[in-house]
Amino acid sequence: MKMFKQGLRAAIGPVLCGVAATVLLASCGGGGGQVDPFRPTRIIALGDESSLITPEGKKYGVNALVAQTDASLPDVLDCKANPLWVQTVATGFGLVFPQCNPGNVATTTGLMYAQLGAKVADVTTQIDAHLASGSFGPKDLVTVLVGVNDVLELYQQYPAQTQAALEAIAEQRGQALAEQINRIANANGRAVFVLIPDLGLTPFAIAEKAAHADTDRAALLTALSARFNAKLRLGVINDGRLLALVNGAETVQAIAKVPAAYGFANITTAACSVALPDCTSKTMVSVTDAAGAVTKADGLTWLWADALHMGAGLQTRLGSTALSAATIHPF
Repeated sequence: MKMFKQGLRAAIGPVLCGVAATVLLASCGGGGGQVDPFRPTRIIALGDESSLITPEGKKYGVNALVAQTDASLPDVLDCKANPLWVQTVATGFGLVFPQCNPGNVATTTGLMYAQLGAKVADVTTQIDAHLASGSFGPKDLVTVLVGVNDVLELYQQYPAQTQAALEAIAEQRGQALAEQINRIANANGRAVFVLIPDLGLTPFAIAEKAAHADTDRAALLTALSARFNAKLRLGVINDGRLLALVNGAETVQAIAKVPAAYGFANITTAACSVALPDCTSKTMVSVTDAAGAVTKADGLTWLWADALHMGAGLQTRLGSTALSAATIHPF
């Protein structure tokens, strides 16, 4: 009898687990049936240069090149390699931005409003521009990453303004962005938004800390980033259905603590030797090791492309996280 009961438990256990899983999915979606995976038919990229591909196919990071068998041939950009985070999300859903559609062989299903130097106020303009000619729908996935240029603008006002005053303005900017993300949701769109990286961990912050003795400039940049992110996170609609969050700040902080565990070899130095967006895999900085051997920086394993912009490895990691969030989210 005991063996019979054990066998019965073994037989029905997986069935009960499957039923429980189905109930859980149904409860997440708020309906009475199993939730269908979210499959957007269009992607709309808002924000700054971290989400921008130029008409020439250039990115504000480490641009990959097509491998040439003939060294005399000119370099050609490979816009699909070293993808931006929004490209990783788009590719995961079979969507294509027109700015990276080599040979125009695919039907484009993406809109890119992201702009160089954009701040929170510019996202308002980007949404206005979209709504002037269209709308948001339940099969639109809107990506949002902006705020780095806002924090830098505030940082440049120190010490003319106190840290407390600048933190208060950073909070206002974060709240203003939350309102724009809510605007997307209220217009029936679905959005994945990213909290900005901790700018106190950038090569820029390290240099600023070394150059100024008035206060710990890296800590100031961390504080401004944190206040912006905190208000953004608290201000968005929190119904678990319309919006998905990717924590860029925690991602960078985790990598900074144990870079090797995340596959990064350098977290403090810019990988590019030329200004963005002209940086390619051929324009990496030279590195001399302890034995005197000279090599080139690896754009994938160096956290930062330049003093402030994400390297290809970080872009890919955020993109994978955002894709997972959009895939499992009960939109």
